Amino acid sequence: MKKLSFLALLIISVLAFSRPLQAQVRLNVNVNIGNQPVWGPVGYDYAQYYYFPDIDVYYDIPRRQYVYLNGNSWRFAPTLPTRYHFDVYRGYKVVINESQPWLHPDVYRGRYARYKGPGWYGKQDIIRDSRDSKYYVVKGHPMYGKGNNGNGNGNGNGWKNDDDRGRGNGNGNGNRGRGNGNGNGHGRGHD
Repeated sequence: MKKLSFLALLIISVLAFSRPLQAQVRLNVNVNIGNQPVWGPVGYDYAQYYYFPDIDVYYDIPRRQYVYLNGNSWRFAPTLPTRYHFDVYRGYKVVINESQPWLHPDVYRGRYARYKGPGWYGKQDIIRDSRDSKYYVVKGHPMYGKGNNGNGNGNGNGWKNDDDRGRGNGNGNGNRGRGNGNGNGHGRGHD
């Protein structure tokens, strides 16, 4: 009987551990706010490309290059040619997180044709004008590098003596909105 029980337990163990686990959890978190240009639209923690419906041009954010059609081929360049009279701050931008969208231009032209034209010009909030502190890491933002590094005013406990003002904990806005402050405490007296 012991041999039979052992054999059954061995078979069950082999079957249980030989099959791959069915449930797997995968978590990818992509954030590239600091790499996006100041003229990019707000609301996206991650953006790989921008598409400009008005001029049928893409912007590759990681490479910091425009992708535009020149004859029958797509060109990559850090600036747009002068034939494009386009204000990237006011023109509408569509975020695309699909690989090489310019290889399927008809898909994007059709999908985003409604954002083409003067009705959308200047209607999109951009990173430069945002007061959300998560965008302060974007070079060129008015608040870039202007955090207070966690310094602030604090409240603390002190002695009744006016000379001893106490120690305080400060609140600051440094380090992406998180900081340990050094403050001057205003104490409450002890008898």
